[in-house]
Amino acid sequence: MDTLSASQARRIALAAQGFAEQRPGERGARVDRRHFRKVLDRLSAVQIDTVNVVARAHLLTFFARLGPYDQAALGRWLHDSGDVWEYWGHAASFLPVDLHPALRFKMEAAHRGAAYSELIGLLRDRPEYMDEVRRAVRERGPIEPAHLRDPGPRDRGTWWDWDPPKRALEMLFWAGEVTAVRGRQFERIYDLPERVLPAAILEAPTPTIEESRRILLRRAAAALGVATLGDLADYHRQKIPQAKPVVEAMVADGELLPVGVQGWDRQAYLWPDARLPRRVQARALLAPFDSLIWERDRAERLFDFLYRIEIYVPAPKRVHGYYVLPFLLGDDLVGRVDLKADRQAKVLRVRAAWAEDGTDHDEAASALAAELELLAGFLGLQDVAVEDRGNLAPSLRLALH
Repeated sequence: MDTLSASQARRIALAAQGFAEQRPGERGARVDRRHFRKVLDRLSAVQIDTVNVVARAHLLTFFARLGPYDQAALGRWLHDSGDVWEYWGHAASFLPVDLHPALRFKMEAAHRGAAYSELIGLLRDRPEYMDEVRRAVRERGPIEPAHLRDPGPRDRGTWWDWDPPKRALEMLFWAGEVTAVRGRQFERIYDLPERVLPAAILEAPTPTIEESRRILLRRAAAALGVATLGDLADYHRQKIPQAKPVVEAMVADGELLPVGVQGWDRQAYLWPDARLPRRVQARALLAPFDSLIWERDRAERLFDFLYRIEIYVPAPKRVHGYYVLPFLLGDDLVGRVDLKADRQAKVLRVRAAWAEDGTDHDEAASALAAELELLAGFLGLQDVAVEDRGNLAPSLRLALH
């Protein structure tokens, strides 16, 4: 069994995620749907999140790999191209539409109870209301929860505090009976799959569960480059006990190559077509839900970078800030910044800036300043303002002026 150095593993992972190439938008090229499609196909899942402190997470994921692009063009492609579909991939995600057949086993599992209890309870306890919602989508879709009758009562104390119309639509969405597109406020709007997804996809045969798991693990391996069993399973939210025999079969068939990685305490697997570039000269700010870092244990193994999102941490207990983006420079995560887009003042505010131990502050600040200015322009902001918090803040302020 071959052994990779930690540096080799990082470069393989970065290349697999699209960080070993120059960003077309940064060099002035027109970014179009071919570039969007390449990113989605490469990642196999772009996580969605509604937090808009800087920008929606998926906008930042594409920006990190493409540089500046027309956000309206991305929106049109996501909603109108037929290339993209939204479902529970890695959490809520934009997915390549050809993964629909491989995820049907998850839809079927939702009917059997593999969904949040609040949703399953509605399916079980109010079947007449669920049928009413089905008819409404069929006859009046596309539809929003506000368009439906609310039979009450709302179950207080749940995580989202959703009303019955929203919960009913989400249950049908999870079960694949409806699908969704995003509205102007980024809300889900629900409709029948046959009115949204390409007919060829819906008519494609459904793989067996084992074949479906293998398709998802194959896509995960290509997107990760080198990964543990846990990394592979987590990418499309499969359970390790179910993924393990499929991974073993892929190894036996030569689809995955067992390798060791220096510093990793568990077996790793290499995607046979993974690239190992001699150098990676990346520069990017990563959304907290970027697929390079969304599995925090993997980020720590790859980059020795301990990262926790602190949105739900009380302000006095936060270590780095509210909405913190790791900063990728070269082949390493060298810092992190707490950012806020002040749209009224047209300023990108750096609430805190931190450098990792051993990082050259001047070098990191210079590169980060350039990336922040590029991001500000992409967001339609006119300035970058740095507050005093963080060990990189003084050098960053100098680099920006």
